[in-house]
Amino acid sequence: MQENIQPVKGFSKLSKDAKLEWLSDKYLQDGDDTIELIKSYWHKDAKTQQLHDEFIENTITNFYLPFGIAPNFMINDTLYCLPMAIEESSVVAAAAKAARYWLTRGGFKAEVISTKKVGHVHFSWNGDTEKLQKFFNEIKSQLLASTDDITVNMRKRGGGIVDIELIDKTLEEPNYYQIQGTFETCDSMGANFINSILESIAKTFKAELANAKSFTTKEKEVSIIMCILSNYTPECIVRSEVSCKVEDLIDGDEMSHQEFTDKFKQAIRIAQKEPYRATTHNKGIMNGIDAVVIATGNDFRAVEACAHTYASRDGQYRSLTDVEVKNGMFKFFIEIPMALGTVGGLTSLHPMVKLAHKMLGNPNAEELMKIIASAGLAQNFGAVRSLVTTGIQKGHMKMHLLNIMNQLGANDAEKEKAKHYFKDKVVSVQSATNYFYQLRGIKNPNLVTKK
Repeated sequence: MQENIQPVKGFSKLSKDAKLEWLSDKYLQDGDDTIELIKSYWHKDAKTQQLHDEFIENTITNFYLPFGIAPNFMINDTLYCLPMAIEESSVVAAAAKAARYWLTRGGFKAEVISTKKVGHVHFSWNGDTEKLQKFFNEIKSQLLASTDDITVNMRKRGGGIVDIELIDKTLEEPNYYQIQGTFETCDSMGANFINSILESIAKTFKAELANAKSFTTKEKEVSIIMCILSNYTPECIVRSEVSCKVEDLIDGDEMSHQEFTDKFKQAIRIAQKEPYRATTHNKGIMNGIDAVVIATGNDFRAVEACAHTYASRDGQYRSLTDVEVKNGMFKFFIEIPMALGTVGGLTSLHPMVKLAHKMLGNPNAEELMKIIASAGLAQNFGAVRSLVTTGIQKGHMKMHLLNIMNQLGANDAEKEKAKHYFKDKVVSVQSATNYFYQLRGIKNPNLVTKK
């Protein structure tokens, strides 16, 4: 905490202008200039800005991410143009390049394997487990019936509660049990739906136990710890794959198709066995996945958490992708859990999110799972292909060139000259900086000024 600044009370009740005034007074040295910067990111349309203000609490402005598109994604014989919201250079370019590569080799084949989601009533109870299990089986129908008013609309759409079961966790934590529910939420991500059901089940369970004649007064005591969905959804799985003949893998003179295949396979095996590599490998996959998840208004943090837990499901963190070479055929694939929604949340509110869904043909949740899994596979193929051929920096740094030039204060003409100069050269921060100094005729970098 900075000196002489006291905690503020009732901050959320202040107007946006009052929040800015407080921020300027307490934390910003150049208040007026910074407030102008903040306000410059407000939407010119007041209604649109109000909509954005109400997405979260204590909003003072908008934070922009580039919204790009990656064309030529052939997924299950349908050609898509993928919306991608991300700040990292080269991600969109790499996705588009990989999509174009596989466009002439059959495209992506994707399928949803299952769509079940999970949630738990976590509770503490001290007694005989077999007696509790027998009681649970007896009241299971009442527990389900207690949620009828919550599930009626979802059941009309083909979703609802798949099952509930009692799980004994007392070996891991004394007196700890769960009521685990599995759910189908159709085109909704389903968090609020699942949490409401779990809370209803917990309330009914506690009431039924309190009224059970077969339990002692002590046995009727149950502590409901929490009711919450899990973002780990190992039964909500999508698979995407690409395949072609081994001899069709190389389209240049980088190396032979057999050398490429061998190095690619070994790179994936390393990511399967070495957590240091697997972490960066999977981060690259999530570059493609998160960008489309964000653009379509879904929860990228939930998708990330689920993916990384799934990558560790056997006790070691491993690659989310795998490769198979058999009978002269190369197959590269991903299986990943992914809970998404195409209704509710921001999907019907955020103008750019609505645009993203429109670009994709307004897919349902299962179609969106296939699209996003394919984006992750494309990103990973592009990264591994670069790593085992030219190296990752050649392409990445060329895309990063504009960022470097912008940091140096280059004008448009200088940026165009830099792009032309580095067309056949390796980009580094130092080489780009040196070239910029040459353009300006500057020997002392401390004298660099914007033009």
